[in-house]
Amino acid sequence: LQAERWFADFAAWFGSDVIEASSIFVKLCYAALFLAVLLVVVAFSERALKSPWGRMMRAIRDNEDAAEAMGKDVTRRHLQIFIIGSAVIGIAGAMLTTLDGQFTPGTYQPLRFTFLIWIMVIIGGSGNNWGSVLGGFLVWFVWIEAEPAGLWLMDTITDGFSDDSPLRAHLLEAAPHMRLIIMGIILLLVMRFAPRGLIPEVMRR
Repeated sequence: LQAERWFADFAAWFGSDVIEASSIFVKLCYAALFLAVLLVVVAFSERALKSPWGRMMRAIRDNEDAAEAMGKDVTRRHLQIFIIGSAVIGIAGAMLTTLDGQFTPGTYQPLRFTFLIWIMVIIGGSGNNWGSVLGGFLVWFVWIEAEPAGLWLMDTITDGFSDDSPLRAHLLEAAPHMRLIIMGIILLLVMRFAPRGLIPEVMRR
């Protein structure tokens, strides 16, 4: 891309370096691809939610015994959900690996890819597809910004300490863990004041 004449002219028109412009261009392309995939997945999820199959799934979720008594194959429906969910996660994993450029199983922490996902769903609204999307964006933004905010807070608190103070060094070293405290506080507030999430499930009769 950097060797293409048209891209060099395009970068020069914006007054940017070719290397920097190519990096931004690739990231924008990835963002467009991810947005397109997200919209497709949400569109299919919305159609499934409003279909007879979706109503049956909600009935099984609310009361498995009653749904089974009405002749629904609960075990088969659970298997369907597992397969569909695994397929969506597989697509997300493929996009993440493509973005990162590598796949290293040891770097995938359960805290980041399990606990954080649950918080996204709970905060956004577990019964609403758009709520889950909103929760994902909000929680990830807070997760990313919490680390520099924690470093700034600890640096401000320990400003009066000497540079070789072990307490100051310990607090600055532990500052990135502030994001866990922030996530816990946000989760508690949402569970207290909006237990159904920011965009709750629409109850249909």
